[in-house]
Amino acid sequence: MTKDWQDETAYKHFDSLDLSGLAWECLRRNSDYRANYPQMRDGLKSPAAWGLRFPG
Repeated sequence: MTKDWQDETAYKHFDSLDLSGLAWECLRRNSDYRANYPQMRDGLKSPAAWGLRFPG
């Protein structure tokens, strides 16, 4: 991830994203989410706290 959030070239692909893609791009940049991810992956924390739902 680029540290320069003002670099417009880093965001050009946003124009072609659907709603799910846009949500993912924003979520993956969230430092709290990245810190919680290992616990969610290991089943120690619910992804529902982040509003995530999985089909099935």
